[in-house]
Amino acid sequence: MSKKVAVIPDQVLMNKIFIVRNHKVMLDSDLAELYGVETKHLKRAVKRNAVRFPKDFMFELNSKELRNLRRQFGTSSWGGTRYSPMAFTEQGIAMLSSVLNSERAILMNVHIIRVFTRMREMLLTHKDILLQLEQLERKVASQDGDIKLIFDYLKEILNPKTGPMRKIGFKRKDEV
Repeated sequence: MSKKVAVIPDQVLMNKIFIVRNHKVMLDSDLAELYGVETKHLKRAVKRNAVRFPKDFMFELNSKELRNLRRQFGTSSWGGTRYSPMAFTEQGIAMLSSVLNSERAILMNVHIIRVFTRMREMLLTHKDILLQLEQLERKVASQDGDIKLIFDYLKEILNPKTGPMRKIGFKRKDEV
């Protein structure tokens, strides 16, 4: 591997990763651009090697998912591709390196997989913080009722009820 491939900042790659069907995916057009091939060539290579891409590695977006992504992009709904885009999970992207065997595709695949790995590490690092925040939120929520009760008692003490008060004490036999 003698040629150098232009280094793409991690943030650029992260912006090309979307959540679809609860999976982090990259679209065929973005991957084709990164690999330096036409989208139709990428799709053709995937279809020729369909056995390498089970549903948890790659799937085609349905019309609802495509509309949702277009809203995220802010692009118009006219024009564009004639076929549904393919969405590749991390495993599908790794499998692409065996299908697209150019030097650029292999180097870019390594870079993309490293970005996915860093994202996963960041999520695991911050997971502990999120769990602590959730516990704190639950604790505060459970104390809301207690705090409200204390304020109700304080208001009652500060603003005593007006009106005839009930007499307290002993009653004589003639008052019964």
